[in-house]
Amino acid sequence: MAVFDTPEEAFGVLRPVCVQLTKTQTVENVERLQAQLQAVSDSALQELQQYILFPLRFTLKTPGPKRERLIQSVVECITFVLSSTCVKEQELLQELFSELSACLYSPSSRKPAAVSEELKLAVIRGLGTLMHSAYGDILLNFYEPSILPRLGFAVSLLLGLAEQEKSKEIKMAALTCLQVLLFQCDCPDHPRTLDALQQKQLGDLFASFLPGLSTTLTRVITGDFKQGHSIVVSSLKVFYKTVSFIMADDQLGRVSEVQAKSAVERRVAELMVHREASWVKNTGDKLTILIKKITECISVHPHWKVRLELIDFVEALLLKCSRSLIESAGPLLKALVSLTNDESPDVQAQCDKALRRFADEKVVVGSRAFADILSENLHSLATSLPRLMSSQDDQGRFSTLSLLLGYLKLLGPKVDFVLNSVAHLQRLSKALIQVLELDVADVKIVEERRWNSEHLSASSEAPAARPWAQMQRRYFRFFTDERVFLLLRQVCQLLGFYGNLYLLVDHFMELYHESMVYRKQAAMILNELVVGAAGLGVENLHEKHTPADLQELREIVTSILEVYTSQENWYLVTCVEAEEAGEEPTMRWTGLQALASGPHTCPPTSFPEFSKPSPTVCSMNSNIWQICIQLEGIGHFAHALGKDFRLLLMSALYPVLEKAGDQTLLISQAAIGTMTDICQACGYDSLQHLINENSDYLVNGISLNLRHLSLHPHTPKVLEVMLQNSDSSLLPLVADVVQDVLATLDQFYDKKAATFVSVLHALMAALVQWFPDAGHLGQLQEQSVGEEGSPLNQRPASLEKGLENPTTAEDIEQFVLNYLKEKDVAAGNVSDLDNEDEEQSDPPEVEGDDTGPHVEPPLPVQIQIATDVMERCVHLMSDKSLKMRLKVLNVLDLCVVVLQSHKNQLLPLAHRAWPSLVHRLTNDDPLAVLRAFKVLRTLGGKCGDFLRSRFCKDVLPKLAGSLVSQAPVSARAGPVYSHTLAFKLQLAVLQGLGPLCERLDLGEGDLSKVADACLIYLSAKQPVKLQEAARSVFLHLMKVDPDSTWFLLNELYCPEEFTPPHPSLHPVQLRGATRQQNPYSANVLLLLPELQ
Repeated sequence: MAVFDTPEEAFGVLRPVCVQLTKTQTVENVERLQAQLQAVSDSALQELQQYILFPLRFTLKTPGPKRERLIQSVVECITFVLSSTCVKEQELLQELFSELSACLYSPSSRKPAAVSEELKLAVIRGLGTLMHSAYGDILLNFYEPSILPRLGFAVSLLLGLAEQEKSKEIKMAALTCLQVLLFQCDCPDHPRTLDALQQKQLGDLFASFLPGLSTTLTRVITGDFKQGHSIVVSSLKVFYKTVSFIMADDQLGRVSEVQAKSAVERRVAELMVHREASWVKNTGDKLTILIKKITECISVHPHWKVRLELIDFVEALLLKCSRSLIESAGPLLKALVSLTNDESPDVQAQCDKALRRFADEKVVVGSRAFADILSENLHSLATSLPRLMSSQDDQGRFSTLSLLLGYLKLLGPKVDFVLNSVAHLQRLSKALIQVLELDVADVKIVEERRWNSEHLSASSEAPAARPWAQMQRRYFRFFTDERVFLLLRQVCQLLGFYGNLYLLVDHFMELYHESMVYRKQAAMILNELVVGAAGLGVENLHEKHTPADLQELREIVTSILEVYTSQENWYLVTCVEAEEAGEEPTMRWTGLQALASGPHTCPPTSFPEFSKPSPTVCSMNSNIWQICIQLEGIGHFAHALGKDFRLLLMSALYPVLEKAGDQTLLISQAAIGTMTDICQACGYDSLQHLINENSDYLVNGISLNLRHLSLHPHTPKVLEVMLQNSDSSLLPLVADVVQDVLATLDQFYDKKAATFVSVLHALMAALVQWFPDAGHLGQLQEQSVGEEGSPLNQRPASLEKGLENPTTAEDIEQFVLNYLKEKDVAAGNVSDLDNEDEEQSDPPEVEGDDTGPHVEPPLPVQIQIATDVMERCVHLMSDKSLKMRLKVLNVLDLCVVVLQSHKNQLLPLAHRAWPSLVHRLTNDDPLAVLRAFKVLRTLGGKCGDFLRSRFCKDVLPKLAGSLVSQAPVSARAGPVYSHTLAFKLQLAVLQGLGPLCERLDLGEGDLSKVADACLIYLSAKQPVKLQEAARSVFLHLMKVDPDSTWFLLNELYCPEEFTPPHPSLHPVQLRGATRQQNPYSANVLLLLPELQ
């Protein structure tokens, strides 16, 4: 289709269509006109604008009923013309505005006409296009007082459509058109800037619409969530843009108290509003009600875009109407700060941005009125905080605390002035104390013990990006969500950052001393106050505010440390005293007899009787948590002070080391975490580095406190932790202290033996680690291989050599001759010639150094210490306490390892320890038997020749007898038997017998006893682990006496017939050569290939 660029060409085409439409108003004629308009250029349309609009407007003005479809077509055609042209005459603008508005009104009923949704949408779009098409000043001149009735009519129509229509599209179009009519749209067609006079004129005009506009939009905003988030967002935008324009402080400041006379009709003058002070006050009060309703509803709206728009809502009203809407500041600020921890990151980021803007522009800090409102809200919230925390769910608690946190962020430096009020400080502190109350009813806190003395660095976690934020999981009475606790910590940190630290510390110290009920919560708050005062992780919205002075912070930390580590707050009862003292129920249960007692027999137990009532579980739990919180506080203080905390290590490190050795798991873990924090804060590479650098005064403190052990009963734990986490450089420092420990043990062996034996165990374990022996490591590897099962794939080296060449008749003959010769030697039938040959072959060696008396060199420090410790173990091995005996046996085992290279010290001590060790092996609790057998194995590897005859005489018969007697029990037992102590004892004996036989080089008779006792465990009826352990015994026996082992196994089961290598020899018939499978055949078939 051709395009008509000139008005003449366009007129020639459009004139017939316009004439026809004027004569006959039909939908077809309107559509024909619109089709022709598509071919006309915009410039030509602008010249012919009124000519084209005439038939369309004539159609709308024609009296009488008209079809809706016709009206809709006419409005759409008008909209098309207006979208391509500009309205340059004010009269035309006003008339078109009235004519379009009248399309939705029924004069007969004086109500909005009941027309189709399509017509409503067309009229709304037409009105919006009309306002956008107004040219330059024509639009501003349109908004004069005389237009007020017609403008009000259109506004009320649009508000009615936005509220009552069901169509979402119509609602959105009506709200958009409202923005255009109220001069608040963001379209580039509208003038961007207005001078002060123009703003005042528009404000006076729009003020007449404010009551109806605000109430209707409030109903839309707070309506059903199902209407869609976009409608709520648009309604919010219309509300806050209009209100912030009408109630703007800049405009109201230029309004005179006396209303100027207006040259308008009386009817119009009555509609006009004079925005003087009383009107502003009354309107502000009414708007406060609506704003409060809106903020309460929208702050919990499920859609994040609505909550995002709420931030702009608050920002616009607070920044532009801070004086006129002062009463609304409370609800608006509450709505803003409640979004600081919103689940949507976009909302959270926008909220933080708004808060920073408020801080930069000093909206709160620079306004006493706002600060007073916030402080009042803070007081009210603190008053109701305990009730809210106990009645709300976790999400409600999270919202409440987000509100509290936001108030503090907005107040910023004003927090200091607020807390100077005694009422505010007491309300807030008591609220925090009540909310942070711990749940201490869980018995697991007391039950969890630290049994192993592992290296502290193995237990400490990897350093986090914010180490002061790491802490143990704890359970509170009023909430379970970790986010709630995180918010409470942030609240305390902000108080420390903005508040007067001396005032806050003194106040919470008073609460700390006031009641045991408050002590844990007060300590938690004090810890976070110091972290906040140092500015660690605090979000500072007020850039000019700086953290506390380091010197003042160190003084405050020193005073808190003195309180934390004082006698009454550090050494609390955390477990039953009997356990601390090493007392326990005695178990009258003989050692190897336990093997024959059956799998389900329970040893008799006598329960201890306490002469005084023991503390309750809740009180012990409370004490445990208090110590843990104080330990975490020391770690927080270290991060707050950084390397300056080194000045406080002399008073802080020793108590922390005491708690690192505590038997309560939570306390030990907290102390380890604290030591890790100190390392990171003070610049130490590791815990070992920390201890080594400060070992001099630690050792001095240990030495002094050992002299007054009754006043310092936890001193040995410090030495124990130091030994577990240091290196050999510590030994010269602690050598004298070790002698003090041994002397004190000799003095208090009946009362404090358990504590000191733990220290001796740590000492000997450290010596084994610091001074390793290559031979010992090899033996340990060999021992571990024997314990893991049956390494049948490893053959003895001596046996493998025999497989290289086949056996001949000459080899058999030579074997028999050698056997006869060795038999003569054993019987003593040796000729003198043989003796002479032996004497000549072995000439005596002459020692070159045998010129003077032999002077032994001084013993190394570690050997002397191990000797002294082993002497104590000899005496303590018969202690009445089973726990003590087990500890002593562990220490004894380590002593043997340390002394293995010094036989002159080891053998006499082993001789003295042997009777007691035999008693532990043969007549003690099964647990002690297990531990004693481990010691026996270690002794067998270090002093085999010395131990051979004693083992064969005192131990082996009873071991063999117990294995034989218990074998039927294990053969009949079910799967549960593997969890019994009897099974574990059987397994340990079987796993240890093989290495012992090999290392002690037992004779033929003793080896036969071992083999006979273990044969029955090769039966398939035995548990699998016992079968594997029995196979490991025979693997070791093969290395000592392969011939006897081969014969014994073939007597059990012989898988093949043996053909004599020479016809002169008789065939050999073994008892196992039956060709029938038996319970032993499977294990024998696994063992025999190792001998071939």
